[in-house]
Amino acid sequence: MPREILVTSALPYANGRIHLGHVVEHVQSDIWVRAMRMAGNTVHYVCADDAHGTSIMLRAEKEGITPETLIGNVWKEHTADLRDFGVAYDHYSSTHTDANRKLTYRIWRALEQNGHVESKPVKQLFDPERQMFLPDRFIKGECPVCHSKDQYGDACEVCGSTYNPIDLINPYSVVSGAKPVEKQSLHFFVKLADFEGLLKTWLEERRAAGGLQAEVVNKLKEWFADGLRSWDVSRDAPYFGFEIPGQPGKYFYVWVDAPVGYLAAFKELCEGGSKSGLAAADFERFIRAGSDTEMVHFIGKDIIYFHTLFWPAMLHGAGLRMPTAVNVHGFLTVDGAKMSKSRGTFVNARTYLDHLDADYLRYYLASMLGPTLADIDLDLKAFEERVNSHLVGKWANIASRCAGFVHKLFDGKLAATLPETVHARYDAAAAKLEACAALYELRDYAAAIRLIIEVADEANAYVADHAPWVMARDESKRDELHIVLTLALNYFRLLTIWLAPIVPATAARAFAFMDDTPADFEAALRPLLGHAIKPFQTLVTRIEPKNVEAMIEASKESLAMNPTQGSPSPLPSPTNGRAGKNAAPESHTMNDTSVPSKPSSSSSETISIDDFAKLDLRVGKVLVCEAVDGSDKLLRFELDAGELGKRQIFSGIKAAYTDPGKLAGRNVVFIANLAPRKMRFGVSEGMILSAGSGGADLFLLDADDGALPGAPVK
Repeated sequence: MPREILVTSALPYANGRIHLGHVVEHVQSDIWVRAMRMAGNTVHYVCADDAHGTSIMLRAEKEGITPETLIGNVWKEHTADLRDFGVAYDHYSSTHTDANRKLTYRIWRALEQNGHVESKPVKQLFDPERQMFLPDRFIKGECPVCHSKDQYGDACEVCGSTYNPIDLINPYSVVSGAKPVEKQSLHFFVKLADFEGLLKTWLEERRAAGGLQAEVVNKLKEWFADGLRSWDVSRDAPYFGFEIPGQPGKYFYVWVDAPVGYLAAFKELCEGGSKSGLAAADFERFIRAGSDTEMVHFIGKDIIYFHTLFWPAMLHGAGLRMPTAVNVHGFLTVDGAKMSKSRGTFVNARTYLDHLDADYLRYYLASMLGPTLADIDLDLKAFEERVNSHLVGKWANIASRCAGFVHKLFDGKLAATLPETVHARYDAAAAKLEACAALYELRDYAAAIRLIIEVADEANAYVADHAPWVMARDESKRDELHIVLTLALNYFRLLTIWLAPIVPATAARAFAFMDDTPADFEAALRPLLGHAIKPFQTLVTRIEPKNVEAMIEASKESLAMNPTQGSPSPLPSPTNGRAGKNAAPESHTMNDTSVPSKPSSSSSETISIDDFAKLDLRVGKVLVCEAVDGSDKLLRFELDAGELGKRQIFSGIKAAYTDPGKLAGRNVVFIANLAPRKMRFGVSEGMILSAGSGGADLFLLDADDGALPGAPVK
């Protein structure tokens, strides 16, 4: 049965340009929306700028304009960038709207009336010069654990420790440079403990229904270990946001009204007239508890807690429906590393668009996107090669080799019928690609592309085997040639239909050439026969290395800038949860006070037992060990890690083990909590320990036979 679905993407913060990290998510959601519509469903697609917070206020002040002017200017930039990347929102709004204010107040008053709000005094750091309380990210100082300088007030980017801003050594205000003082203020909290049982049930239900990835649910369980504590939802003036009703000088924390912005944008769409096909009453139909509609969010893994704990609790506490699904994606890296301004790999959307076609990046990202939280690496060489090979060499090549003969010899018309055997060949290809509909819904775009390219290879082999350029010389083979060309161009149309959600602008040009506008995936079941096509014009061109190089050069900033240290962890710590690419740059905590990590007394020669305890050492049983093609150093291990499941690890010990297959069956020791690393050959999920000086002088550590896979090493 057709479904009715509201789809949203996480709100870009209105304090900077859209960059390629944002593009990953908006493209992922846009592909899903297009595919779900082509599958026959009704989808409403909305987003907005996240326009509140201290950062907005301070940037506007620095530029000598009002916050409203700032967010208005950024909104124009964001909407243009997303539009030109083919991201087709039905409505793109801002959280600084009257609709969002009214809806935030409605939800807040319901939470108050239902007894889910409490207030209590909180100690915070206060800037005496600017007369303002400082969010954690606006305080810097010396890390109390590793003593690194200039670390943020909530966490150290060098050692990864989290702490209370009050515990920073020699703290200073990022706003004024002044030394902050402690000051007490009354804050308001949502009592998340009221929703603990509900949230546990909802998470498991969403996991079972495919609405939340299992790895997300498993990570969220850490929050319940000591019980959910109240969530601080207020900030003190001066602050750019919505003032809390009845509380002068108190404002909603940006993460209160930001997700409400999803619903406010949809409300504006419903009230915007007949163009949307919706009416004001449809909004209430969508948001009521028990609604038979769906609400699906796409987000990055840095803001999971807001969307899977805080947001569902707010909705339920206000008597409204909870999300049907929260689809989480990984971070974007470029050439295997974090995006870097100095290397030119921190690329704004507009800089990319100034040099390359949007559909090229959409295609490459889709070829890397699956339903997991794995990070996506933009390997610039692979990007160039994949687009040139797939879109130019395999897809467009079919039409470019055949269309001219149709116009030259058959008045631009396809054959009216196909022989039964040829028709059966088309039917088999169409049936194979029907599986793409389910793959799109599962967000396994990479698998869908593999299937599409498999059929593209079949089509190209068919054309090569029949060689229409040779057949055209023999007038006795005209009828046969007409059939060959008709099937080839129907292969092309078939592939285009299934590629359309990924490369919409390119597909539109292809459909214009075919003089055909398929409305849904069902159109792929029937070949186009007796139909006149337009003269062929170039649909895609090869990516030239010089264009990629020009984009990188345009993105570079001064090498004198300090590069960002560290790399994103797979999921933020539940005691940290710092804002990421989609979030406002302010910290949040579940507690009104946080317990800092205890500083360790360390030197260059010794470490404490606490430092050693950070390593999760495990026993792994080698299931597979093999050399890696194209590498002189690496072996690929597949380990049985017991309760941790299977792990793939690449280890640079090839010189020490010339017959790696013999390692299968033995035990090894590996670090299980090392952040996964995206490599050219795949993702490495840990580090295997060995002894020796290197090269051929390396020996794997072993464990006695009684040690089971996954056993901790202590």
